[in-house]
Amino acid sequence: MALGKNFRGEGRKTTNYYSTVFVAVFVGFCLVGIWIVMSFIVPFQNTIVQAPETVNEGKRIVNNNASTHFENSLGDIPVESTKVDSQTQKTESESQPENEGDRKGVEKVSEDSPEENKQEVVRDSSGQSSEKNDLEKDLDGNLNSESESNKSTDNNLGAERNIGEATDQEEKFGEAEEDKTENHVHSETKQSTGESNLESHVNNKVSKEAFLAGTQPETLTEVATENGTWLTQAAESQHEKESQKSSASVDNSKYDWKLCKTSAGSEYIPCLDNVKAIRMLRSIKHYEHRERHCPNEAPTCLVPLPEGYQIPIRWPQSREKIWFNNAPHTKLVEVKGHQNWVKVTGEYLTFPGGGTQFKNGALHYIEFIQKSLRNIAWGKRSRVILDVGCGVASFGGYLFEKDVLTMSFAPKDVHEAQVQFALERGIPATLGVMGTKRLPYPGSVFDLIHCARCRVPWHIEGGKLLLELNRVLRPGGYFVWSATPVYQKDPEDVGIWKDMVEITKSMCWDLVVIGKDKLNGVAAAIYRKPTDNECYNRRPKNEPPICDESDDPNKAWNVSLQNCMHKVQVGASERGSVWPEQWPLRLEKPPYWLNSQVGVYGREASVEFTADYKHWKNVISHSYLNGMGINWASIRNIMDMNAAYGGFAAALKNWKVWVMNVVPFDFPDTLPIIYERGLFGIYHDWCESFSTYPRSYDLLHADSLLSKLKDRCNIVAVIAEVDRMLRPEGYLIVRDNVETTSEIESIAKSLHWDIRFTYSKGDEGLLCIQKTFWRPTKAETIAAAIV
Repeated sequence: MALGKNFRGEGRKTTNYYSTVFVAVFVGFCLVGIWIVMSFIVPFQNTIVQAPETVNEGKRIVNNNASTHFENSLGDIPVESTKVDSQTQKTESESQPENEGDRKGVEKVSEDSPEENKQEVVRDSSGQSSEKNDLEKDLDGNLNSESESNKSTDNNLGAERNIGEATDQEEKFGEAEEDKTENHVHSETKQSTGESNLESHVNNKVSKEAFLAGTQPETLTEVATENGTWLTQAAESQHEKESQKSSASVDNSKYDWKLCKTSAGSEYIPCLDNVKAIRMLRSIKHYEHRERHCPNEAPTCLVPLPEGYQIPIRWPQSREKIWFNNAPHTKLVEVKGHQNWVKVTGEYLTFPGGGTQFKNGALHYIEFIQKSLRNIAWGKRSRVILDVGCGVASFGGYLFEKDVLTMSFAPKDVHEAQVQFALERGIPATLGVMGTKRLPYPGSVFDLIHCARCRVPWHIEGGKLLLELNRVLRPGGYFVWSATPVYQKDPEDVGIWKDMVEITKSMCWDLVVIGKDKLNGVAAAIYRKPTDNECYNRRPKNEPPICDESDDPNKAWNVSLQNCMHKVQVGASERGSVWPEQWPLRLEKPPYWLNSQVGVYGREASVEFTADYKHWKNVISHSYLNGMGINWASIRNIMDMNAAYGGFAAALKNWKVWVMNVVPFDFPDTLPIIYERGLFGIYHDWCESFSTYPRSYDLLHADSLLSKLKDRCNIVAVIAEVDRMLRPEGYLIVRDNVETTSEIESIAKSLHWDIRFTYSKGDEGLLCIQKTFWRPTKAETIAAAIV
């Protein structure tokens, strides 16, 4: 029995041995097979989503379509192990179907330690973290070392390094047509739990990319303060406000928000509704009551929403109709309805595209101007134009089809809400008046100026207002005036025409043609500004006089109108002596006159111009469009609050948006460059309210601005102004130092805004926040704005 037992035991051992060998060989083949399979799916490893441990435990979510799209859109991104919170998904009401795709993923990424060996920690909204792997550390090191080694190559942008070739970026970004935009956004913003997790994971993975793409390159880092050629508007600004240091007396740790109680209600504009200041005016002969009269202290209250307010209709449908409750005014309907300006149609205000001089539609009128003078060449030679007394801005709205950008302006007057209608439609417009002050634009920047019965008395006081147009009109540019004095023969019109002939001749404007529009029964006189000083020098009388050489035509912020003309710049290196390149080449090519200047960061201006453009193309294509939690399908009206060279707006060229570029009055005056490249903008002091209606913009962008305002402005009042300008569900992007972004984040939370994205590295911070519909219940009476 013992022998038999031992024998059976030996047989079992032999069998186990062969079984073990078989299993080992089988496992080996399996491992080889897995290795082969994995080698084929390596390119997609970054797109596999791991479900968060705290949400939907045990589930694994993979969306191949979204993953492939993410990879194709962003290029190579360092692998990061992240955990996300899918419970921040937003619930939309049935009354706002157009915004069902809006997202509320909340990501927070920080790197606070400068120590070389400290691991970067990626944090989500729940406070969970994961450590950065060695590959990412090596990538960071390569970026830093390459930044140092490329200092001599000023034409290259440091932020592009290790992210992808510039040509690849431009090809990807150039495909951003409207239908692709809609598909991209809706594919990322569906309301299923699985796609919500995917979206949050994608946004977290791109967070590092977002910051790296936005890092200011070596070329754009300030190295000198001797920028004598870069003056500011503050140097000659009249009536400059004293520094508003009320921020020192405000406890920014407590925010007691209240609604602004004013006569203007939901349309309160602090600098235009200062009833107390307007009542104290000695005269309103020159429309002084329509000009800016800002309160001594900027308000910190919040403007209420109109009853029944809804998220605006998206472009391009918004050009034809808007929600009536968003701008509930009928006066223009009653006064201008027969001219096809605006009509009430059920719950909408509709815009047939007509105007005082083009009842049968703006497109026909635009074609009529082009046929009258083919040299106008809409969208090529004539790219940036000024529309004076714009009405509801249908003229500018339809010029988008011709690749023309129109700065439309009109006063807040008895024709209530005309500019508000324009902005609600998604058409560029701002509030302004031809009164006692210069328009807030540089000299010689508009390719064409248009006035269709704009009610401006050009002929009075020696043509003083016409001389202001001469200041901002580019040499060789056109003034299109379609008004009754051009084609009607009643005594008043004949007298005005006679005065205009005399004034324009003394200004050396050439009456090129008088075109006749038979369909609308109107005519337009088209004048051209001279390109040299020959006519000025041979005038028998120096009337109007030539401005003194000390009078800078580019100084426009709070500067009084001057009854004189500036000579045309004729030097080879002077701005205005040569017409800009045709659009769109002028967007990317540095202006010829930059070659002789030092840039705002202390290096060659043309090099900085190119670097700035590449920098913002990188940031937008690699970060803003994908990793910030922004629903870009809802974006139409954008403001860059500190525009510098205008690179941010230029990088958005292929998207169906427009950007109001703002150059702060005490920053280097780069606004002429922005116009030269075929964009537009305005001067402003951010310690004051901007001249626009509440809820005008979908997105505000503040790059390196707010930290510089804190010494002079009440930062709480600045954010209150941001809240006033921004539409509910609109976005604010802040790029600044960490102290400032942290403070803005704290204020935003007190406003019940959603924190969509935060990132910090060293002393630099990036923040994206979204305004909500929240309004406080308490009210604050603004006595100066009560009738």
